[in-house]
Amino acid sequence: MALTLIGLSIGLLLFLVAAGLTLIFGLLGVINFAHGAFYMLGAYIGYQAVASTGSFWLALALTPLIVLPAGALLERVLLRPLYAKPHAQQLVMTFGLILVMEEAARMVWGLGYLRVSPPAALAGTTEIFGSYIGDYRIFACVVAAVVAAGLLLGLERTSLGATIRAAAANPRMLSCLGADVNRLRMWTFGGGTALAAFAGVLVSPLVPIDSGMAITVITDCFVVIVVGGLGNARGAIAASLLVGLLRAFGQQFAAEWVDVATYGLLIFTLLIRPAGLFNQRTRTA
Repeated sequence: MALTLIGLSIGLLLFLVAAGLTLIFGLLGVINFAHGAFYMLGAYIGYQAVASTGSFWLALALTPLIVLPAGALLERVLLRPLYAKPHAQQLVMTFGLILVMEEAARMVWGLGYLRVSPPAALAGTTEIFGSYIGDYRIFACVVAAVVAAGLLLGLERTSLGATIRAAAANPRMLSCLGADVNRLRMWTFGGGTALAAFAGVLVSPLVPIDSGMAITVITDCFVVIVVGGLGNARGAIAASLLVGLLRAFGQQFAAEWVDVATYGLLIFTLLIRPAGLFNQRTRTA
């Protein structure tokens, strides 16, 4: 039971990062390799906020608000000129960004690992079906699940969600209807990066913070969006949970094979069902 809960928490936290990447690819069509850097940046800024204010809750609330305009500015200045370019150019640009942001993080926070302590109220453990689970891990799991549900409802049940889906499907038609598609893209990109930063703060009491976490999470995110289906938010949830459980059980029983199994899942999906294992879209004549 403990491994299952750990796997679910890993999967839900991974979805918070992958969801932003899914939104960005679905709406902008940009392969944003730099997305993992905003997850890393969120963890570092959260650490700095906790060190400065002593309040984890303040760090959790403020960090996404700090990162959101930075992400929107990056879209406006660096990524917007690449929309019509081949994906290879987008990949090179965003990969360069992640390297720059990693090096900047090393210059500011150093090369060592940093730690954030969980809030005192969540420092204990709770027994669930005979297994002791950290209270903070349970909290993080619940928060991630609530955010994931809210994101899905927002995309599927609100006018803003309908506008975002329309912009992804036919931006020219939406523009003809009077919508400012460029502004929508910019703030959707900023929202995706803010979601990644929120995940970075949320996960910081569970894992060590270092600059390498950007590359680690973005590779898992690409597994999620391929397995779940490009631009498919529901598929991303299912794929995130699958990868989380795979990593939790793999780390327990065959730690040296965890990465092999994860990327093997990616290869299997590309060979068997390139549209994604959880993509239920069908083509119509």
